[in-house]
Amino acid sequence: MSFFKKIFSSEKKQTLDEGLEKSKTSFFSKLTKAVAGKSKVDDEVLDNLEEVLVASDVGVDTTLKIITRIEKRVAEDKYLGTDELNRILREEIAGLLSETNLGEASEFVIPSGSKPHVIMVVGVNGVGKTTTIGKLSHQFKKAGYKVVLGAADTFRAAAIDQLQIWADRVGVPLVKQQMGSDPASVAFDTLQSAVAQNADVVIIDTAGRLHNKVNLMSELTKVKRVMQKVIPDAPHEVLLVLDGSTGQNAFEQAKQFTAATEVTALAVTKLDGTAKGGVVIGISDQFRIPVKYIGVGEGIEHLQVFNKFEFVDSFFK
Repeated sequence: MSFFKKIFSSEKKQTLDEGLEKSKTSFFSKLTKAVAGKSKVDDEVLDNLEEVLVASDVGVDTTLKIITRIEKRVAEDKYLGTDELNRILREEIAGLLSETNLGEASEFVIPSGSKPHVIMVVGVNGVGKTTTIGKLSHQFKKAGYKVVLGAADTFRAAAIDQLQIWADRVGVPLVKQQMGSDPASVAFDTLQSAVAQNADVVIIDTAGRLHNKVNLMSELTKVKRVMQKVIPDAPHEVLLVLDGSTGQNAFEQAKQFTAATEVTALAVTKLDGTAKGGVVIGISDQFRIPVKYIGVGEGIEHLQVFNKFEFVDSFFK
């Protein structure tokens, strides 16, 4: 497929290659064993490949889709060598991602027509939510946007403190209240402040609790409703942050949050420290929600706009 011939930004691509190294090494180690002694893709190779994909946290349903696509190509080609399996996997997984992730975004941009553009960030504690907000605000500021942060996760003092550290580091204003304050009140103040400052982007942190889905849903609904008193169509984006290193647990979190609120985009973090990078493929396919950002390192520049072509190229390089 011609899209693999694209020239990627060398610095960004190198960071992505390095970030996915553990996932790639683990996957190809398993794949090598799966085709050992085989020259042709047959039923046994496909069974082994299925096990490899599941073990790589791609997920059962997505794995079956990939296997079905490859079975179709085997039937059409009559003879398909195992040496071609890598190329075919690249093409079929890219095709699968293309059905969910539109375009080839590579920059941090906000849509025209909504100013300020309001992003509400959700996700359980510990997934890298605050860090993602900090890095995202850095990238937007670097792109020339005026950014305002809102600390609406008022149930943990650490959450407010951590966000303040990031706001200071990036050099963007943070609207906050005391721990235990009403999250919706913080969101309201943040949007009023953003409008007064003529900000381009507002990023609102929210509490990461999943123990009671009903409470979570009512809380997020209230935050949305109160924000709409200031900006009628806010939030413009609901970004769910998932920890890629948790593998199948990330699927469960995605399931819970998509049931509790209308998630419009995903950020998958901590891909550099895990061999579970395949989870990006499965989550993107299963939830039909675009993966918008991925975290591939601890540095402030290591949050990237997810590009399906770059990702597959790095994974199968």
